[in-house]
This record gives sequence, C-alpha cells and structure tokens, in this order.
Amino acid sequence: MNRKLLVYGCVLWVLGTVGVRFGGRFLLHPGSVLGTLLLFAVSFVAMAWLARRLCRQAGLPRADWPSGAVALALPTLLLDPLTSAFFPLVFPGITPAAAGLFGGWMLCCCAGALIGVTIGSALGVAQGQTLTR
Repeated sequence: MNRKLLVYGCVLWVLGTVGVRFGGRFLLHPGSVLGTLLLFAVSFVAMAWLARRLCRQAGLPRADWPSGAVALALPTLLLDPLTSAFFPLVFPGITPAAAGLFGGWMLCCCAGALIGVTIGSALGVAQGQTLTR
C-alpha cells in the first residue's frame, strides 16, 4: 500500500470532515433529488480526476494505481461509517435526516476514485493501446 496516498487520504478525510461540519448544511439536502444527484455526479467525477492526478504525482506505475486509489479511499471507508453512525454529534449543524445522504455521498466519492484509476487502463487494454495519461 502506498503510504504517501494513504497520508493524502487521511488529510483529505480530515479536511473534508471539517468542511462538511461547517458547510455541509449548504450541500446536504435529503429532500432534493436533483441536488443529491448533482452532488453525487460532481463528486464522482472530481474524485476520479483527483485519484488519477495523485497516483501520477506519486510516481506510481499505472498497474499500481488501483492499490493507490484504495490507499486514498481507505480513511473514508474506515472512518465515515463512524461519522455516519454518530452524525448528529459530528455534524451538529446538519439535519440528522442527512446521515444516509452523507454515507451515500462518501461511497460515491470512493467509487469515483476507484473507477477513475481503472477506467482508462481498462479502455486501453480493451482497445489494445497504451495510455500515457
């Protein structure tokens, strides 16, 4: 497991958790289907882009990008079940009804990171090409 990406994942988790604590009420609206879908879509794409960029920046060979994305997503996968379970304590300014939305959002972010590092490689293998970026 790439330690540098694990550290990046921890930093992202802390910054993200603090950001949601203070600004999450502007993002998490459980009654808004369109808002939720937009949040999920934008976050998915952003995390796909970020994971690819961080794997490249870390100097990982493309074959190791999936394990790099796992290292990046691991803090979220391990710690956000706790923030979801104790949502009202961790995020007192956000309606408790948003806990499920928050958990889904974090899964969507992790999926974006994992798919982001694999989709280009999978397409290149399927087409018989070597991708440089």
